[in-house]
Amino acid sequence: MTRRIMLTSFLLVTVTVVLVPFYWLIVGSTRSTEEVFGSPPPLLPGAHLLDNLAKLESTIGFSRVVLNSALIATIYTLLAGLVCTMAGYGFAKHAFRGKEALFGLLMLGLVIPGQVTLVPLFKMMLSLDWLNTYQAIILPNLALPFGIFLMRQSMSALPDELLSAGRVDGCGELRLFVRVVLPPMRPALAALGIYLFLYQWNDFVWPLIALRTREAYTIPLAIAALQGANETDYGQILAGTAVAAIPMAILFLLLQRHFVSGLLAGAVKE
Repeated sequence: MTRRIMLTSFLLVTVTVVLVPFYWLIVGSTRSTEEVFGSPPPLLPGAHLLDNLAKLESTIGFSRVVLNSALIATIYTLLAGLVCTMAGYGFAKHAFRGKEALFGLLMLGLVIPGQVTLVPLFKMMLSLDWLNTYQAIILPNLALPFGIFLMRQSMSALPDELLSAGRVDGCGELRLFVRVVLPPMRPALAALGIYLFLYQWNDFVWPLIALRTREAYTIPLAIAALQGANETDYGQILAGTAVAAIPMAILFLLLQRHFVSGLLAGAVKE
């Protein structure tokens, strides 16, 4: 009984620590800057949410920014999901010379900081005249090492006999991949999709370098641009952050079962 009480208390404290910043984000998004920094700080939502959203729209065209982020993140998720899934299938179920060495080289991307590649990547985009375009944001990270690793581990648990049966029935590799391999991988694909979408939705450093005009900005860049040198409207910033964070939190809560089961897929081999 004592152990259960201690565990419950620990979980309650942990949940409180995690949720309090989100609650303050919601409260702050409905307040003006003066109220945000008032003493004592406000604990209940205010009446300035619509004002803050209207200021966001007039200042940075926030609806266009949200559309930019949604379009980029959606296209990236679809393309990167296809690349990572096909690469994971190749590493898991096909034998070719140098496979282990190539996979080990790919996994170096998990430990090498992304900042190392920013300068050569910028020069590459400059030479292709792709700066300030969607493809400059979408294409460089399609072969995401973690995504390939996740799909490779999940597909390693797929029985080879299932693939052999498909080939005996006359399936070509493409049909085998679509009809036999992908259906059992739905939990892993859901986890991969959530990870890829959040990865691109929250990305800041590379879009900051590659995008030049405010018309092309994504949500993190637009919110950062609201911070002025002399004056900052924190009501706007908190409202924009809430618009960016709350839908993603709801998406994760709705799909968390698929996310967890997808991450655990292939973790235990029979």
